[in-house]
Amino acid sequence: MTAPTRASRNPGSARRPQLSDEVAANLRGAIMSGELRPGDYIRLDETAADLGVSVTPVREALLTLRGEGMVHSVPNRGYVVAQFGPGDVADVFWLQGRIAVELSLRAAELAEKADLDRLTELNHVLAAAVSSSTGGLPDVERIADAEFTFHRELNRIAGSPKLAWFLGSAARNTPYRLYAGDVGWGERSVESHRRLIAALRARDLDAVRSETENLFNDATKRLVAHLERAGFWSGG
Repeated sequence: MTAPTRASRNPGSARRPQLSDEVAANLRGAIMSGELRPGDYIRLDETAADLGVSVTPVREALLTLRGEGMVHSVPNRGYVVAQFGPGDVADVFWLQGRIAVELSLRAAELAEKADLDRLTELNHVLAAAVSSSTGGLPDVERIADAEFTFHRELNRIAGSPKLAWFLGSAARNTPYRLYAGDVGWGERSVESHRRLIAALRARDLDAVRSETENLFNDATKRLVAHLERAGFWSGG
């Protein structure tokens, strides 16, 4: 699964020029992972304090999310998280999956031995990140960064930067912390990458398509199951 852009990794860093983008990424992750639920109000002052930023980038971020339909503006009350259901989650990953499949197929046609060796090395980095832990917990940032780097390289091999940009834009809604904190997801991703590399090496387009689709189908099921366990749609 394609990881989000690096700008979504450090939402509290005031040194970055696009701080509002990082705040928006943080709020998207909180909404998509169920930390913020439909009907919850997002308070400017509280959010700014939590993220260690001023109110201005929070306000700009909420305007961005309003344009994306993730929050609504309520007169005299601020912003509220919009309603969305399992079908919306499926749609998010359907879009990502369709673009990712096309990029993977193009990579299969263009990949050279050095490219595939590089992907193998990057998958080893991901495997090491997944197998390591601090205090028994996954190193979320290390895992997410390794996953991002693997897919960035895969997209580079595809030679379609505009299409890769669209995938990155769609992937903004992915709650990467939720996935990177799931050891089962990490282990599955490593094995999926191995099969994908083998399919790329063999230029087996059917296998490339299947492996990529399965990766996004699994991501959809995991997120929906997580939100259901949290009572996200039942008010629990």
